[in-house]
Amino acid sequence: MDETFLLMLSNLLHLHNSLDPTTSLLSPPPTSSPSPSPSSLLSSSSSAPLLFFTLASLLSFLATSSSKKGPLNSSPSSKKLEPNSSPSPSPSSSSHFSITAFRALSTDHIWSLDAPIRDAQWRSLYGLSYPVFTTVVEKLKPFITASNLSLPSDYAVAMVLSRLSHGYSAKTIASRSSLDPYLVSKITNMVTRLLATKLYPEFIKIPVSRRRLIETTQGFEELTSLPNICGAIDGSPIKVRGLKLDRNLMNSYKCKYGFDSVLLQVVADHRKIFWDVCVKAPGGADDATHFRDSLLYNRLTSGDILWDKMINVRGHHVRPYIVGDWCYPLLSFLMTPFSPDGAGTPAQNLFDGMLMKGRSVVVEAIGLLKTRWKILQDLDVGLNHAPQTIVACCVLHNLCQIAREPEPEIRKDPDETGAPARVLESEKQYYYFGESLRQALADDLHQRLSS
Repeated sequence: MDETFLLMLSNLLHLHNSLDPTTSLLSPPPTSSPSPSPSSLLSSSSSAPLLFFTLASLLSFLATSSSKKGPLNSSPSSKKLEPNSSPSPSPSSSSHFSITAFRALSTDHIWSLDAPIRDAQWRSLYGLSYPVFTTVVEKLKPFITASNLSLPSDYAVAMVLSRLSHGYSAKTIASRSSLDPYLVSKITNMVTRLLATKLYPEFIKIPVSRRRLIETTQGFEELTSLPNICGAIDGSPIKVRGLKLDRNLMNSYKCKYGFDSVLLQVVADHRKIFWDVCVKAPGGADDATHFRDSLLYNRLTSGDILWDKMINVRGHHVRPYIVGDWCYPLLSFLMTPFSPDGAGTPAQNLFDGMLMKGRSVVVEAIGLLKTRWKILQDLDVGLNHAPQTIVACCVLHNLCQIAREPEPEIRKDPDETGAPARVLESEKQYYYFGESLRQALADDLHQRLSS
């Protein structure tokens, strides 16, 4: 018999004795009085026997029925989840994602909270603080309204930000919001496209103005002691889930880490703000090839970008330049290390250490990007929509950096490996000038720091 039932039965016996102390159901009756019959118990003037037998019968029935039905009526929480399955949201949890719940949070409730608590709550839901969220909504609202979307603009933006920041699939968002998955995908594509096209020119800009150029080069010089660095470049594979490709294309999307991906290239300033973003290559491409296919490379080689901040270093006219690792070619506008293994002269090794210190800025920026917008850790959108989704996350990253949002613990890619990039015949003039410029910078750095 169940231990819980026995305990309750014992308690009932104590209850009976306290209600009718003249008799005991467990002790034998006195020899002088006849044994009580069931009819005499039921007709007794005391209500204690009747109360006891009624409750005891009820508990016995419940204990028997629960033992029989236990395996069939076990709660869903006690069942094991199948591998790779996610529990469906309960009605109560789904209600938090409804339009009504969002409207209550964003209007009535939001202003009753202290700013730090409000913004922390907003970041946990949508990846950014409430003021930054309202900025995004205000800038996208005219375009969303013009699309005749059946949902409010702020709710549509909130739904997409929730998906980007938590990495939710369209099905998960749909079940929580009581919407059709197709509609969620459609809204995601619309909002990410607007972020990647309408907001990109405003928040991702090459630092051509003299004020911003001076601020950027000074920031890098404080970090590296190298003059006139205006940015750091790097590439990173973005994993794309469920790619369905022809056999001829499968290897081209397989990155060096073994998963299907597309390649992201970014240039960041000293504040980890991206000023150029490119997503044009499959994950199997190398960084140098991707760079050469980018608009930035074409503009730099054609002289379309002319930074008006020239300095003189040991007789060399040095314009602002970007820094990268040995996976990129050495060019007059792109400085790379002398040696990946520290086999150079003391001046060259010192230069390499400082250059890689400047490059670490873009590594941290990419880590922040993937940590804030977790959808980039396992991109669950179609291949056609992958580039705009990645660029949209880069725009949101810049908004967070400009607003000085708290930086979470970053997720870093593995260290770069591979041979130094080869130089093309068409790049020889840039390479030779870059080679002499790099040596002049190294000698100047070594002399300044040694003295």
